[in-house]
Amino acid sequence: MGPQTSGKTISGSWRAARKFHYFGLGVKRWLLLGSVGVGVWAIGIAFVIKNLLNIHLPNFLPWFLEGVLIGLGGVAIIGVAAYGLFRSVGPILFNTPSVNALAETIYARRSRGRGPKVITIGGGTGLSVLLRGLKAHTENITSVVTVADDGGSSGRLRREMGVLPPGDFRNCLVALSDDETLLTELFQYRFTQGDGLAGHSFGNLFIVAMTDIAGSFEDALSESSRVLAVRGKIVPPTTTPLRLVAEMTDGTIVKGESSITARGGDIKLVAIEPAEASIHPETLEAIEAADLIVMGPGSLYTSILPNLLVSGVTQAIRESAALKLYVCNVATQHGETAGYTILDHAEALCRHTFSGIADYVVANNNHLELGSKYLGDMVKDDGRILVNSKLVMDDLVDPDHPVRHDSQKLAQVIMDVYDGR
Repeated sequence: MGPQTSGKTISGSWRAARKFHYFGLGVKRWLLLGSVGVGVWAIGIAFVIKNLLNIHLPNFLPWFLEGVLIGLGGVAIIGVAAYGLFRSVGPILFNTPSVNALAETIYARRSRGRGPKVITIGGGTGLSVLLRGLKAHTENITSVVTVADDGGSSGRLRREMGVLPPGDFRNCLVALSDDETLLTELFQYRFTQGDGLAGHSFGNLFIVAMTDIAGSFEDALSESSRVLAVRGKIVPPTTTPLRLVAEMTDGTIVKGESSITARGGDIKLVAIEPAEASIHPETLEAIEAADLIVMGPGSLYTSILPNLLVSGVTQAIRESAALKLYVCNVATQHGETAGYTILDHAEALCRHTFSGIADYVVANNNHLELGSKYLGDMVKDDGRILVNSKLVMDDLVDPDHPVRHDSQKLAQVIMDVYDGR
């Protein structure tokens, strides 16, 4: 079967090639002229070689002019033939959708490869939304994803298998994948039935299995990135599983990320256990090499701050020469930031880290009406002045999901701030 298929392919290619012999295409004449040009050019070279080797033949001009002039004449004929051939077949060969698409792809890849080194810090849906837009501008992305999640499928796998919670990592892998095809849909597939399977996503189970095979969670992320053709790198802030601890304004202490959001109320401060959890070397290296550091979007107390509270992270950000941005959420979050304004978000961030951690605060100014199914409100500017940070406001909201950012809008504003700094 193989040889027959190969023969058919060769035969088909030959038939296609023979079509260039048809009269009226304007191909044969230019190929013939090009052949003549090559012949004339060769004669000119031969004249030069003949005189250099002292081979005595009749000369009509000084030998150096003879060879040079004949050679240049050959080059001119070749040029005319090439121009004519291009006019005949160039518009067909170089103006087809496939060729144009290939050129655009090559240009985009090279452009993204030269993009700035960006490190994003956060977790949850907000971070994956950002990455989905940011990958169009640069492939030099390192995403630092929280390891404090203890709810849902991630929490179950963390307790039962002793691994870092994979859920947010899975979402970021999919967001950074080269093409969100069937494979990425498979990663997001969630089982709805089955003893022990219900509630788990395939991607979470895949990462846990890969951790066991590869020997470490970091290697599992690396291998998963290869499978999904991910643009960039995804790393944890620390390899130590963290537990989040919140002190409420009424003095109550609540432990566990899922318990904090479920309780509701006003958060005064958050901390991590163990407090001595140290920064992952790849995270430190990425911060030190970054041109741009983006904190958020995402849940302020349960996605962004757990990363920044890891020992060494805030210090590395303070010492970095990179441009630093904080992306404020589009809407407030029940159980975390109810009633917060833009300034309230920024002050909470600085209270847990240091004043001036963000050179710019990026926020939405398109305040859509939220339906009754949403528990929060749109985050607004109350007119108070940010200290040590500049406020950048634009239409960043996704009209289909009014409590979320639009990926492309957000990424474009961030890159505009970076380019115009």
